[in-house]
Amino acid sequence: MAVAANFAPAMKEIAASFGRHSGHEVILSSASSGKLAAQIQHGAPFDIFLSADQAKPLALAKAGYAVPATRFTYAIGALVLWSANEAIQGSERQRLEAGDYQKLAIANPRLAPYGKAARETLQALGLEAASRRHWVTGENIAQTYQFVASGNAELGFVALSQLRLLGRAPDSDKANQQAFGWQVPSSMHRAIRQDAILLSKAESNEAANQLLSYLKGEDARAIMRDFGYDSADDAANDTANDTANSTH
Repeated sequence: MAVAANFAPAMKEIAASFGRHSGHEVILSSASSGKLAAQIQHGAPFDIFLSADQAKPLALAKAGYAVPATRFTYAIGALVLWSANEAIQGSERQRLEAGDYQKLAIANPRLAPYGKAARETLQALGLEAASRRHWVTGENIAQTYQFVASGNAELGFVALSQLRLLGRAPDSDKANQQAFGWQVPSSMHRAIRQDAILLSKAESNEAANQLLSYLKGEDARAIMRDFGYDSADDAANDTANDTANSTH
């Protein structure tokens, strides 16, 4: 299966869990969503595509490469501005707004949905033009993370799931939020809704259909939450709760 780079670590755990339940082995190939979509159009032997956006699965379905009725949102991602430099940790947003950095890692906004969300965040902050000359552009969010983790960029927009993998995630504890990055408010960018779809050549593949169903189940969702993702149902419930609270 083709898996967007940001979701690969979570999918490895889900695939292992699915294998224990079903006896099927899942072979993963990860890259940027744009690169994977191009590979699918050129005949790559994938059965399922887990994108980091909605547009690419929809486009593949319209072009006949995927089964339209199987498309669904499997996860909603979160964006974090992070530094691996302990001297900067806790002041990432302030450094960004002050222009107090040399390099800012960002996934390619034309290829990677997390890069698009990062650019939208910079636009919301009024910093896109000023920051652009400092950009170090990764092909996907995995490469972008490496730029920051290696110190080649002092700051970078990475996926919350990548920091969860290291146990370095922002959470409800204020101290951890200061130490491990600024989680970008979802209001600053369009939701990173990540869609899955069954590819046309696998329409009658029972194992592939079972795996798509497994992604909708609680076992898979629990793993996703551990990696910092919301499911579409979780997000809908949060919105409903926010609406209800605002009426009181």
